[in-house]
Amino acid sequence: MNPTDENEITGNTVRGDNDHASLRSERSEGDSDTMLKEVSCGANKAAGKLCRNFEKKDRWNLGKVAALTVRFVLGAVFLYASVDKILHPQAFAEIVYNYQILPDSLINVTALILPWLELLLGLSLISGICLPGSVLLANLLLVTFLAALLFNAVRGLDIQCGCFSTSALQSESAMIWYLVREVLFLVLSGYLFCYIFRGKRASSLTL
Repeated sequence: MNPTDENEITGNTVRGDNDHASLRSERSEGDSDTMLKEVSCGANKAAGKLCRNFEKKDRWNLGKVAALTVRFVLGAVFLYASVDKILHPQAFAEIVYNYQILPDSLINVTALILPWLELLLGLSLISGICLPGSVLLANLLLVTFLAALLFNAVRGLDIQCGCFSTSALQSESAMIWYLVREVLFLVLSGYLFCYIFRGKRASSLTL
């Protein structure tokens, strides 16, 4: 074999090796790019999920703070409403009579039981003991109070509410204020009811 032929074979072999090396290099670069893209996509997904979790947690914390605030406010309202009625049961019985809704046989019983029920509700709301039942009962009582006021307003009876005091003076705009106040309390209580029973999150409101 001529030296020239040997040089050509050697040159072809070297070029072939170079071509193979170039192909391997290109494949390696392609694999690296693919891995970088996968890592980048994974990082973006993780970051997006983390952001969503933080947003959800912020909303959850805000809702929890609002529910706790409403819980303590309603508890204080029921506690305050019970004190004067407990101290003056006879005066409260006269107020119950003026509503002209209950039969005479239930007036004294209601005047004695209702203030203590409000006291227990207030303590339960503040302490968090039996919270779902307390919230349900608070809503029922507030609906009953509002219905009684509306019933007398429709009949044209300008009565004393007796909600917080048995000796409060009556004024011309008192009934409107009573109704607005009861609606506000009912809205707060309804929010607490939805928060607890729709999400079943009563345990999250206990301290």
